[in-house]
Amino acid sequence: MNNNKNILSCSNITIGYKTKKDEIVIAKNLNLTLEIGKLISIVGANGIGKSTLIRTLCGIQKPISGNVFLNEKDIENYHSIELAKNLSVVLTEKLPPSNLTVFELIALGRQPYTNWLGKLSDDDFNKINQAIKQVEIEHLVSKKHSEISDGQLQKVLIARALAQDTQLIILDEPTTHLDLLHKVSVFKLLKKLAQETNKCILFSTHDIDLAIQLSDQMIVMTQDEIIQDEPYKLISNGIFTTLFKNENIAFDNEKGKFVVTN
Repeated sequence: MNNNKNILSCSNITIGYKTKKDEIVIAKNLNLTLEIGKLISIVGANGIGKSTLIRTLCGIQKPISGNVFLNEKDIENYHSIELAKNLSVVLTEKLPPSNLTVFELIALGRQPYTNWLGKLSDDDFNKINQAIKQVEIEHLVSKKHSEISDGQLQKVLIARALAQDTQLIILDEPTTHLDLLHKVSVFKLLKKLAQETNKCILFSTHDIDLAIQLSDQMIVMTQDEIIQDEPYKLISNGIFTTLFKNENIAFDNEKGKFVVTN
């Protein structure tokens, strides 16, 4: 286990894509530090590169230059099973059709620890049941995952990540298809889990007003820079006024939220 408060860090990395002919740079000179016990959101306009940043931080996509360190080890040097014991990822992709129950879907989070037969030990069952309890979805465990709502499924996927028992959980747009009530429910759940489990939870979101209210720290992506800080400091620095260059919307520093302009 990592006794250092910092679970992931990167300094002066450049993120983007390499094609056969060119490099497409999303952001450069990027410096980030993720601490255990913190709920950290990534926000920015559509197309700014939030998903690229997420994929780079969890080792799916290599940075163009620089290194990402997970538990002080270069993420590129992890074996896939070892990485899965240190980092769990919840992506927005639709689940393939299957007859898996909610319990069985959550149990997939134990794959890095089971033998080649996939047989669950007592410890595996304990971790699965603990995750179900933490997310408060005991009433769903016997349902097929295809029978539950989008909001319920998001909580099931969070429970699967918890069952994986990693210090860092990264989620890409976990509230995309949810109504306001379910968005708030998922945000508050992530906040509670970060505090109670002492894990670092990093997620990208379009729901900037909610992220400001509930995040311990935010990573704000603009055309000119990417800055990480606590929400109230970002507000006082005026960073949110630079997010959307449009006369129809403005950030009200006093209210701490975006408002429609007349």
